[in-house]
Order: sequence, then structure tokens, then C-alpha cells
Amino acid sequence: MKKVLITGHKGFVGRHYLKYFKEKGIEVVGVDIKEGNDCRDFFKVNNEKFDLVIHLAAIVGGRETIENDPLAVATDLSIDAEFFNWTVRTKQEKVIYFSSSAAYPTKLQAKGMKTMLKESDIDLNDISSPDFTYGWAKLSGEYLANFARKYGVKTYVFRPFSGYGETQDLDYPFPSFIKRVIDQVDEFEIWGDGTQVRDFIHMDDIIEATMEAVRLDIQEPINLGHGVPLSFLELAEKVFEVAGWRPKNGIKLRTDKPVGVMFRCCDNSKMLSYYKPKISLEEGIKRSLEHFKNK
Repeated sequence: MKKVLITGHKGFVGRHYLKYFKEKGIEVVGVDIKEGNDCRDFFKVNNEKFDLVIHLAAIVGGRETIENDPLAVATDLSIDAEFFNWTVRTKQEKVIYFSSSAAYPTKLQAKGMKTMLKESDIDLNDISSPDFTYGWAKLSGEYLANFARKYGVKTYVFRPFSGYGETQDLDYPFPSFIKRVIDQVDEFEIWGDGTQVRDFIHMDDIIEATMEAVRLDIQEPINLGHGVPLSFLELAEKVFEVAGWRPKNGIKLRTDKPVGVMFRCCDNSKMLSYYKPKISLEEGIKRSLEHFKNK
């Protein structure tokens, strides 16, 4: 592999891919709206073939954006449509498409449920309601990926659950928890009642798992997660434990804030058949605490 294209290379996931390829001496072409370059404009004029294309360009912005600005997030539908048309027109050979755990039916993730989501819970011929416009966009992207394959484009689809890492934006719970500990806030804020559950996996493991799937040519959708349910209250306790610190006035629950679905955790059997995560949550917390200390 000599040359890779990454759309959205300035984002959290993109930065991790850049590091991965840089260490291997592989040239990367990046297109990112953060640099004033809309990938849709790129698709209109560029006809180059790459050894691998990684499509990450999307509007997300955390839970508040997903719930409070759904039309902005719906722009992802346009981005993905232009992307897949470009892959077919330019005869790209291999494409990584990042879907999301948000694509799963919300009815399987309600309070009181403990469904470990498996890949077959999404049937593109019988779609159930995903999570807001972000989930709809990712489902649509997966649907388009199927057609791209029929045109000869090898398309690898991944459904990451709660990916985290040292450089993640503060719009997300994990880095926000770490920052509050580093700042030693008197009152530790958690959105909702804290019982909402997620499945946390370090971004380094996500990158390694995707690249191994490409190497093995596994084109069916793959869940990326540890398969370990963890509530936000439990996550906070783990962060306190690793940091050796607790907030003086305890935890403040912000029930006025959006929380999303209540139980989102994956059956990661397919991923484990070819890749086992290497970074434990405790190790991930240590890395992030050290990163924020040194900022």
C-alpha cells in the first residue's frame, strides 16, 4: 500500500489513522472541511485511484447536535451519496465506510433492556427506526455500500460503539469526565440519571481492527466494541479510582440534558474472531489522564 485517501482526516478518528499510516511510511491525502475543503467538491474534480479510501467525513458534534440540530446532521446523507457515486465513477478498489452503533434500532436500546446488539439486528430490507438523523444517515450509507460492492468496489463497513481516546473532543462523555477530574471540580456533572450504558473501546483498537479486517477481506458489517456494558456512573467511578481522586461535593445529575438511548452495547463475537482489543479501560483512562495533565 502506497497511497491512502482519508475524508475527514482532521477529526478524532482521522487523526488516529494519520498516525497509523505515518508510522508505516504510507502517503496520505486528506480532505477536511476544517481546512475549508468540502469533500463533495473534491469528489466532483478528482479522478485519482487510491490503494485505500477511508471515508470519515460527517457531521456529528455529540449528543446535543444529534438531538437539537438534526437537519445539520442530515447533511451526511448528501456527503455519503456523493462519496459512493465517486467511488464507482473512479473505480476505487477498497473503501472503508464508518457506520455507527447509532444505526441500530432504538427499540432494542430502551431503559430496562439489556440486548447485546449483533450485526444481524440491522436488516437493510426491513429497517427499524435508528437514532435520529445521524442513525438514518449511517443506515443509508450502509445501503449504498451494498450497491457499491455490486459495481466492484470492495467496501468494508464498521459499526464502532463508544470509541474514545486521548485527543477526543470534549463534546463526548469520556474526555469530559477526564477533564473534570484533571480540573478537580467540586461537583462532578453527569448528563441524565447516569444509568445510561455504553460500550467503550479505545480508538487504537478500532484502527487495528479495521485494518485487519481489510487485510482478511471481511466485507460484512462488523461491530467494534469491548462487549462490556458500563453505565456513566460506573465510568465516573472507574475514572475516580484510577485518578485517586473524588469530587468534594459528589456527582450532580443533569436530567435536563439529552442522554440518547439507555442501553447500547455490542455482541462483538465477529470482531473477536479475528481481533482482540489490546487496551483495557483502565489503561485508556491512564493514558487520557496523562494526556490532559501535559496539555
